[in-house]
Amino acid sequence: MATPLEIPARSLPVPETVSPGMQALIAAPLRLGWNNFPNTSEGWRRLAEAGRVAALPNVNAMAERLGISIEPGMIAGVRVHTVTPAAIAPENRNRTLVQIHGGCYVLNPGEAGLPEALLIAGFGGFRVVAVDYRMPPEAYFPAALDDAVTVWQSVAADGDPRRIGLIGTSAGGALVLAMALRAKRDGLAMPGAIASGTPMSDITKTGDSFHTNAMVDNVLVSTDGFCDAAARFYANGHDLADPLLSPVYGDMAGFPPVILTTGTRDLLLSNTVRVHRKLRAHGIVADLHVYEGQSHGHYGRDDRNPETAEAFGEIATFFKTHLAG
Repeated sequence: MATPLEIPARSLPVPETVSPGMQALIAAPLRLGWNNFPNTSEGWRRLAEAGRVAALPNVNAMAERLGISIEPGMIAGVRVHTVTPAAIAPENRNRTLVQIHGGCYVLNPGEAGLPEALLIAGFGGFRVVAVDYRMPPEAYFPAALDDAVTVWQSVAADGDPRRIGLIGTSAGGALVLAMALRAKRDGLAMPGAIASGTPMSDITKTGDSFHTNAMVDNVLVSTDGFCDAAARFYANGHDLADPLLSPVYGDMAGFPPVILTTGTRDLLLSNTVRVHRKLRAHGIVADLHVYEGQSHGHYGRDDRNPETAEAFGEIATFFKTHLAG
């Protein structure tokens, strides 16, 4: 084995090349409780519910600022929220996005999982169906994937599947890739395009940025933290290298166009880069967008930051380019 590189302790300045709002996110201390997580099923459930309640004011304020309506409902027995902008872009009248939320497979139930859907609806003028998939301890792997595929296929059944796009970040970013792998396995029609943000595409702790960005990413912080424990809780003893849990190990030949988004301080930068290289090796149209200074998912935190408008503008343009009209 090669000798590891020893790095002396050093201070990382906040980049001055980003907006004041993004500087504040980058300068924030490490996420509270990153290495403190529940050890019971009920503890995980209570944590998710507390997070949902805490997220509601931000979700409601973002929806109001962006002029978005939110309608809860059910599709084929799965909980969803339909997110609709005040004005759907004319070119998107026949298009729908299916959004799969993040949260390490255990967080962001209900309305807490909606910020990404609000942002792509607001900045892109899309109608979005957000999947409120089952999570532990209600259900374990592959329940989230099953629910996501069920909703996607139900939405696609009403028209041309090439008009449907999939979008997700973090665990959701992995799930949208796993959905395409499931479609290949089961002979289902592919979506028209996929947006996978900083995906948890390898939960086996493999990848360079798991080391280079450890204790630098102020959201996920370390592979020994909360998100690793949560992913293992969801996997429930299943092989972590299964492509439906770690999609970077799957066969991505035949995938639709994919846009991938990450940041230079993201613990999952390597997860994102490795997916991009795998797609390109198969000749798939794949765009990789890496944003200055950002930790995990910073681009989706606040609609008032110009970096958020930029990132979701790029994603919207990608969908408008590659989805059927």
